[in-house]
Amino acid sequence: MASKTYNVGVVGYGFSAKIFHIPFVKEVPDLKLYAIVQRTPKQDDDAEKDHPGVKSFRTAEEMVQDPAVDVVIITTAPDSHFALSKLALEAGKHVVCEKPFTPTTQEADDLITISKKNNKQLAVFQNRRWDADFVTLSKLVKNGSLGRISEYETHFDRHRPEVPAADSHKWKNKVIPGGSAIYDLGTHLLDQAVHLLGLPKRVTGFIGSARGVTSSSYEDSFTVLLHYADGSMVTAKATVVSPEDEQLRFWVRGDKGSFKKYHLDIQEDQLKAGIMPQDKGYGREPSERYGTLTTIQNGKPVKEVVPTVEPPTYTEYYRKLVRALNGEGELPASGVEAREVIRLIELARESSRTGRTLDV
Repeated sequence: MASKTYNVGVVGYGFSAKIFHIPFVKEVPDLKLYAIVQRTPKQDDDAEKDHPGVKSFRTAEEMVQDPAVDVVIITTAPDSHFALSKLALEAGKHVVCEKPFTPTTQEADDLITISKKNNKQLAVFQNRRWDADFVTLSKLVKNGSLGRISEYETHFDRHRPEVPAADSHKWKNKVIPGGSAIYDLGTHLLDQAVHLLGLPKRVTGFIGSARGVTSSSYEDSFTVLLHYADGSMVTAKATVVSPEDEQLRFWVRGDKGSFKKYHLDIQEDQLKAGIMPQDKGYGREPSERYGTLTTIQNGKPVKEVVPTVEPPTYTEYYRKLVRALNGEGELPASGVEAREVIRLIELARESSRTGRTLDV
């Protein structure tokens, strides 16, 4: 029996669609880039010119009426995720929603209910589960190299102390529902931690602006502590004031070993530079960026370099999506899982506001 090909419609034609979705959709034979919603094409930014033969729509309402569309990918700003996902699900389409999933847990719950009612799959684009460094760390945790995890630090730090110029086309520096660093970067860090270690028992949050008081009140930085029942703790942190030559990414300590890794996963920078998933060397880190594992041998700490694993790359997200659509496996990241991350963010924000540690 021949496998089904799923027609994909992409809502939005900005950075997310061009860099994180379309290149990977094209890498999976069972997916076909069928349609793109671009509200206002420009001479040098036109989906129809960039992708000849792909249907072009001006609104999502028009696109979801096309019976040939099987899967809708939402790549717009987070304050539109609920309405667009609801629209697509109710039109009988499977949905992949960019992160952050929704600004609130209630909206996430509503979408999960709608997806079940319409018997459609609802996935959230937690692509960084396939960062090569996280895959490497996961391997060390699961094979027991670190022993029982005591402290898990995960960072997304950068040095950008200047207040960004106002840009009407970018949501990431605006105060909107689902905006701020905790929703943007925090969803990645918290999703990875929960995916690897499970849900915590309590949450403590510190959320604000490392740049100091700004006119927009945009929250550019956060530190979130996840407290686990066995005494272990996750520190998830992002800041824009970090004048370091090498930014710490992971520092995970267990009773048998410690893993330390600098630098962000290389895939995003490669994509920005025009290196595509099919190109040689895509996703592979140079050796100077490898992490280190320290273990105790004969009572003394011994350090060794740990090569970053050859990554499945973000293409694996869409391979897993196809398998789930075929009924052959779980979604790469479900709406139910993403809902738990949004709940942790809400608790972290409430903790930061009240100065209390909250139960999950």
